[in-house]
Amino acid sequence: MRKLFLMILLFAALSCPAAGGSEALTVAAKGAVLIDGASGRVLFGQNENEMLPEASCTKIMTALLALEHSELDEEVTAGKNAHGVTGTSIYLSEGETLTMEQMLYGLMLRSGNDAAVAIAEHVAGSVSAFADLANARAAELNADAHFVNPHGLDADGHAASALGLARIMREAMKNPDFRTITATERKIIPWVGNEYSRVLENKNRLLSTYEGATGGKTGYTSKAGRCLVFSAERDGLELIGCVLNCYTWFDTAEVMLDYGFEHFRMERALERGQAAAQITVLDGARANVDAIVTEPLAAAVEIGANVSVEVDSKPLVAPVEKGQEVGTVRLMCNGKTVASLPLTAATAVEAWSLSAAIRNVLRSWALQFS
Repeated sequence: MRKLFLMILLFAALSCPAAGGSEALTVAAKGAVLIDGASGRVLFGQNENEMLPEASCTKIMTALLALEHSELDEEVTAGKNAHGVTGTSIYLSEGETLTMEQMLYGLMLRSGNDAAVAIAEHVAGSVSAFADLANARAAELNADAHFVNPHGLDADGHAASALGLARIMREAMKNPDFRTITATERKIIPWVGNEYSRVLENKNRLLSTYEGATGGKTGYTSKAGRCLVFSAERDGLELIGCVLNCYTWFDTAEVMLDYGFEHFRMERALERGQAAAQITVLDGARANVDAIVTEPLAAAVEIGANVSVEVDSKPLVAPVEKGQEVGTVRLMCNGKTVASLPLTAATAVEAWSLSAAIRNVLRSWALQFS
């Protein structure tokens, strides 16, 4: 029956044609989104901006802040507020000490609410101070989310949009330690004062059932329903998705990922340090300067789409400093901007003078004959 239901869901999701020639996608979730991990481009959205309870998907932000504000080998001691937190737990005793890395595995794999409180108090001193830190970070990421606690148990005002959570996940996935933790299916960590160790099993079943799955986080409360943030990568294209209040959470995630991989591909237009253009320099010892990108210009684009690169810049007046912002480069897909980056000067250009001109000629000769 479950397989039959999934087949019906797939047919319903992919049977309705949409503008632009690709199929429309609808899913059985109160809020859902699929974004490109490289650029953040929204590839599919359904009520993606609606603020909803997020349950333990909250813990992605908790892990991100822990990694940004502490070292993995720091000792984290569970206080009285961490011991006995309701809901899912790794059963921390008051006064028990683990490393931050071990706490993070307990947080992300077992979804320990007690680990979340221990981490929050270690990082910020209190749960309320940690929530302030989380809200400030969400604002920096342009992520619609408001945090009251570090674990996601139901609380007034604790909510996020599907797009907000996907953006937080995208930022977290830039951290190599987070990527390692979220992709781990099973981990053994100490259990102080117990003859057994803690055996942690990742609740994200996509890691074992979906080709290319790279991580994510489950969440559930009676108010939030089933929530899931997920990611997968194939052929250089990493997709990040989120479903909120979705009974068929894992099946729906697979439908969304399949949709993304079937309709989009990764376009890497420029690599880090590559020149997008030469820009004219007026009154300079050199007539132009290379304008480079400091990170790859890459984005998911529709398969078969018309893709181009456009540069926006104006002539510069010397002197020009190395690293100075000199314009913008945009990756275009069917006439729409899907990614953009600032351009910077690859080298400094002095104002023209006889001595500067001579130095420039000598430098060119040296490079030519070296």
